[in-house]
Amino acid sequence: MYTHPQIDRKTLTPKMALDILIEGNERFVNNRSANREYSSIANITKLEPRPFASYLSCSDSRAPVELVFDQTLGDIFSVRLAGNIASDKAIGSLEFSTKYLGSKLIVVMGHTACGAVKAACDNFMDGHIGEIINLIKPAIRHENTIKTAEDRTSKNPDFVEKVNRLSVQYQIDTIIRCSDIVEDMIQAKQIAIIGAVYDIATGKVKFLEETYVQ
Repeated sequence: MYTHPQIDRKTLTPKMALDILIEGNERFVNNRSANREYSSIANITKLEPRPFASYLSCSDSRAPVELVFDQTLGDIFSVRLAGNIASDKAIGSLEFSTKYLGSKLIVVMGHTACGAVKAACDNFMDGHIGEIINLIKPAIRHENTIKTAEDRTSKNPDFVEKVNRLSVQYQIDTIIRCSDIVEDMIQAKQIAIIGAVYDIATGKVKFLEETYVQ
């Protein structure tokens, strides 16, 4: 069980980082979250952030990454945007966390019943929300969604979840395609990237093995 904020980053592999997250989520789901002295951890981490994992996740208030994975101060570099979209600024943040802070794993995590995904399914546009929707739309246009759903709106929960998973994959592809830094670090096996979906009803996170890239 990992509970200490200063795990040796030199010996940590992407697979080890993933295992830490899986174990943490199991603790969260089973109400066994670790007891920590946060004031002591704050003192330990005050000089330098050393996250072992980076997240691109949704801003939804029901999906706080550190709680869901039972991690503490300094463990997670968290980029949160509605719909967990890989915007330029999000990608830049992930580049910084991996190349300069030593993060070993990037996780792109969506969640069930995502409001941004539902809005994209309904082609909702208002203010800058359209900028978010446009980065989810490729998942709606994906051939797997076109062929399998008659009701292509937020009223169809199966369609919403299919779009959700496809969008996670699309955001991963976008990060790798648009970031030479991330792609080079993956090629050098310094980091890995994987998708996940958080179930807001159960607290369980399903890592999408088919999205794992190292």
